[in-house]
Amino acid sequence: MKKQILTMGLAAVASVASAASPSFTTAAERVDSLMRCLFHDGEPGAAVVVAKNDDVIVDSGYGVADIVTGDRIDGNTMFNIASISKQFTVAGVLSLADRGLLRADNAVADFLPYESGQWRKIRLSHLMSHSSGVIDARPRTDRQWMLHATDKESVAYMDTLRQFRFEPGEAYEYINPTFQVLECVIEKVSGLAFDDYQQRYVFDRACLRHTTYFEPQKRIPRMAHAYQTGTGGGEQDFAGKEVYLGRTVVEGSPWKECDYGEETFFATKADGGIYSSTHEMLQWMRALERGEVISQEALALAYAPHTLVSGSRWSDYQNRPNTWYGYGFFIDRTPGEPVKIYHTGDNGGFQNYAASFPSCGVKVIVFANRNDFDRWTLVRQIDRILREEGVLE
Repeated sequence: MKKQILTMGLAAVASVASAASPSFTTAAERVDSLMRCLFHDGEPGAAVVVAKNDDVIVDSGYGVADIVTGDRIDGNTMFNIASISKQFTVAGVLSLADRGLLRADNAVADFLPYESGQWRKIRLSHLMSHSSGVIDARPRTDRQWMLHATDKESVAYMDTLRQFRFEPGEAYEYINPTFQVLECVIEKVSGLAFDDYQQRYVFDRACLRHTTYFEPQKRIPRMAHAYQTGTGGGEQDFAGKEVYLGRTVVEGSPWKECDYGEETFFATKADGGIYSSTHEMLQWMRALERGEVISQEALALAYAPHTLVSGSRWSDYQNRPNTWYGYGFFIDRTPGEPVKIYHTGDNGGFQNYAASFPSCGVKVIVFANRNDFDRWTLVRQIDRILREEGVLE
């Protein structure tokens, strides 16, 4: 069902950071006003951060993280950031490269017993840039399997894979399980469990105290639940028929919970299992660009346009103009505008966006626990405000 921007206002929990520049103050007021128009008080909402260099221009929360408790969303609320998690997996791989333990151009088969088909030709770089030609052969029609499959179970088919979509490096196709292959490489090379390696060499280096991987029995303080309404925001089953996956959380409420237990992919980590907040995401983006997690040379590789996304015949749902994929990041190279490095993340009712404009030091982060609004319309409006107020200069 086509998503539409919500147009009604709400009372929000919002703190707009004051800044010395009048253009910053005006930009903050305009972004806050825009966000207030999107979500109703007492309903699922979003957290937003806009920063430029050391200034935080907007740091606001709107709506509630949990309909049952009424806990309000703020910059410390923990969201499942879904595919934004991929850049953290890439950072793990590139930190091993910085230590001389592997190279981006190593074949996957240098580390894992994947010898069938074209595995000898597939490099780590192909996995990180979604250009491997590996197909998604998980049993996606088995709903119970998809709800609970772990990373290891998700890649069990890889070592016997015979069918590939295209030659490595030839095209772009967004494939989640290839990031679980990268998880296996990290474990093989480091000798550590994936979670332990990521904590020590990725999260701790960025001073992320609360960011963590989801596990079914893990308690995550300040965790948001994700929601969909009974009308709109529905999912499609694998035959293309619209189905509704959530469960009622409050009698008579149109909102249905849609996260672990109702939606697939929450049990896997490397491709989308991180919970984080807008505050810690900003900390992460700053630490990454300061060279505190991986070297500047490694970051330049991650931010480089390796694979053309625009026009891809295999991922037409992501067919946005002037767009490339680096290692764990989309790259928007629209002529006349600053290069934007970003990623989106969608899982159940969570809908997220995190972008960096490296040339002007601007960061924009929006984490939402509802998916019935048009993210791209919102993002374009925020970008327009920042451009008009001189923030992107």
